[in-house]
Amino acid sequence: AATFITSAVVMASDPESCEASANPRYIDREVEMSMGDGTDGNPRTRGVFVRRITGDATPYKFPVQPVRLVKTWPEEPPFEPNDFSRDDELDDVAFYTLPRLVYHIDEPAVAALTQYYRKNIPQGSSILDICSSWVSHYPLEFPDVMKRISGTGMNALELKVNDQLTDFNAKNLNNDPKLPYEDESFDVVTCVVSIDYLIKPIEVLKEVHRVLKPGGKVIVSQSNRCFPTKAIKMWLSMNDRQHLELINAYFQYAGGFQPREAFAITAEVPDNKYRDPMYIIEAVKEG
Repeated sequence: AATFITSAVVMASDPESCEASANPRYIDREVEMSMGDGTDGNPRTRGVFVRRITGDATPYKFPVQPVRLVKTWPEEPPFEPNDFSRDDELDDVAFYTLPRLVYHIDEPAVAALTQYYRKNIPQGSSILDICSSWVSHYPLEFPDVMKRISGTGMNALELKVNDQLTDFNAKNLNNDPKLPYEDESFDVVTCVVSIDYLIKPIEVLKEVHRVLKPGGKVIVSQSNRCFPTKAIKMWLSMNDRQHLELINAYFQYAGGFQPREAFAITAEVPDNKYRDPMYIIEAVKEG
């Protein structure tokens, strides 16, 4: 039976859980979903409650600490085909058919990334979010202050719910890494906790290079969370620091990027409670 989203309606925020301010901590929404066909041949609809984490009005602190990239990679990629294999090699489209309107990192990690974007993406930018979903973790004001925010992801239903996007394309980059955009279209490309799912990451970054304007930058963020059956085997065998070195290698072999910078942006939370780690690698297109 078909499953699709027909509309997304923003509800008033719950006053018990959300500050009534210009920058609330949460935004509650109702997504009207159509779930297959009813007995009369018409789709059955129901409202699904979702809560968006804005990254604002939190008790967290957001240090940014440089991470030195030290591994020297050979001139040619040293990877074997099995490095990019996965436990689940079934069609990715089937795995991602049903929309997952959930978060894959915790609130401190979301907030840390949102604040990093606010400080490091200039107003007026054209942005592309690859491997996108129902949220892009951009600050609330971005749709009003950016020239364009495009998204490319696996699930059109999730992308339809993402109200920060001005346009989107649903596409499986594992089948075809080519991005459906003109050369030098974007100032910034972001990728959130998803590069570990790409089986052709170097080819995808070559495409990112193509659609970036000269001097444009890529912001790849990563944590230690994943769908283990869909992450590449090489990734699963590495720790957080090794992940950063691997992403750096992807940029090296894609070519055309200035030396990369890496940062730990893990949030500081009250009482030093556990929080998901968060890391960034930035790469600037030469020229």
